[in-house]
Amino acid sequence: MRSRVFLKLAVSFLFVLAVATFTLDVIIRSAWEQSLRNDLQTSLTEKVLLFAQEAEAPGADPVKVAERVGQAADARATVIEHDGKVLADTRADPGQMENHATRPEFVAALNGKVGSNIRRSHTVGIEFLYVAAPTSFGAVRLAYPITSIQERVAAIRRNLLGASAVALGLSIILAAVVAQFTARRLTRISDFAQQIARGNLAARIDERGIDEIGELAAALNETGRHLEEDFAAIEKGRAQLEALLNSIQDAVLAVSEDRRVQWANGAMSRLIPVRLGAALVETVRDPELLKLLAECMEAKAVRSGSATVLPGRRFAATAAPISEGGAVLVLHDVTEIERVDRTRRDFIANVSHELRTPLTSIQGYAETLLDAPAQPGQAREFVEIILQNARRMATLTEDLLTLARVESGEQQLQLAPVSARELLEHALQSFRGPAEARGVHLSVEQSVEDAVQVDREAVYHVFQNLVDNATKYAAGGGRIVLGAQSAAGGVEFYVRDFGPGIPSEHLPRLFERFYRVDKGRSRETGGTGLGLAIVKHIVLNHGGAVRVESELHHGSTFYFLLPQAAGTEKTEKQGRTHGA
Repeated sequence: MRSRVFLKLAVSFLFVLAVATFTLDVIIRSAWEQSLRNDLQTSLTEKVLLFAQEAEAPGADPVKVAERVGQAADARATVIEHDGKVLADTRADPGQMENHATRPEFVAALNGKVGSNIRRSHTVGIEFLYVAAPTSFGAVRLAYPITSIQERVAAIRRNLLGASAVALGLSIILAAVVAQFTARRLTRISDFAQQIARGNLAARIDERGIDEIGELAAALNETGRHLEEDFAAIEKGRAQLEALLNSIQDAVLAVSEDRRVQWANGAMSRLIPVRLGAALVETVRDPELLKLLAECMEAKAVRSGSATVLPGRRFAATAAPISEGGAVLVLHDVTEIERVDRTRRDFIANVSHELRTPLTSIQGYAETLLDAPAQPGQAREFVEIILQNARRMATLTEDLLTLARVESGEQQLQLAPVSARELLEHALQSFRGPAEARGVHLSVEQSVEDAVQVDREAVYHVFQNLVDNATKYAAGGGRIVLGAQSAAGGVEFYVRDFGPGIPSEHLPRLFERFYRVDKGRSRETGGTGLGLAIVKHIVLNHGGAVRVESELHHGSTFYFLLPQAAGTEKTEKQGRTHGA
């Protein structure tokens, strides 16, 4: 790391020095060189004007004046006539020199101005700065070699390069020192990062600088502290969650997005052999569970079902998606619950079946006694009470037997496609007479042409129980309406009354067995409390659903959804039917 830092610093210093040297050499040197030329030209201009005055003095000898001025000015002095002929020159023989009539500085002097020009001399062969001033006989001129300026500039350039070389050497030494110091600090930061990556969240950087690296080290130390605290909290939560999941009796299995076992609690490990990281199919062999998990992960929604993980044991299975793309499977052992429930149903069915015969006998003897002549008044009243309760017990027995068959699935449904309109018409014809006998008007207000896949006799019992309920408990409303409407997955039928309604606190439990809103009135009307439970289980056996809507003093509406018949399409056709 030190060599890399040193290389970067050295290159940076070299670049800065190169830019600075180039700037001084190109820009400042040029400006300084131009300043020297301007100063030289100003000096020569002043001296050439003095030269002109001396040359014009009466009796002045051009040669002697030129020599004296040239020596004093340390410059080449020349005296030129109007026609360009050189009269005197301190560096060359005037007789050998060419005519100067076309020289730019001489032309300017003839025009009464001080002229100047820089060019290479044809006589001497070096570059001069020429400055000429006008005189009465022509002009005088001073020339100074430019090479002296160039030599001075070259000397300055050499000094500049030497200084740059010294600065570069010092920069390399400084870069080495800074690189060594910085590399040690960065190495500490790198070691810290590697320790954090290896899981040592207690690592810290021993760095107390006040520059940017010191601030970075302080920020990283603070980050490390937060990470340590957060991971400690996560680990504590994970341990608590694991302890909680291991303490529950339900078996829990976590599956990754690529269908591999991530985690299992103790109940799952005791249930089946679990190998973490193994493919799901190596742990779970039940096709129903595999299908349940696949549907959950594809739909990213909770899915429920049942499975037989071990022979003779039934489990209620629930699969829920997790954010990483996998799923969690929970198995609840319902073997004992199903056994107890089956025992209960068998007991109810057996007892109800056994009660049918004695109850029939009691009803028969009670009716015979009522038909016998000369019954005392009080005895006849007792017999009527016996007959009424025997009939009520017989109805209860029949409802219990029906509910037991529906719950256990012993009553096989004979499914066939039936028009919703036909079911409503059949219910209307069957129950209109009994309803009107109680002073209630029954009608169909809405229907659809869709066909549903149902057992006609079972749906008849659904309508019978719902209409009977509405007739008994909502007779004050004066009318009951039946209807059907298209819904997602099938057709939703309804039975609506306009009676006193049901308080909202009773609605969630209405379909429980033996649940009554008004127990006293239920006994008066002969209700058993099983009608709605029978309705619910018949509809569930069809793959449908039931619900109720009610508001006090505004009647109640019972809905049940039945599945659409396969191969049929929904229609929007709806209409009103007669209600007579």
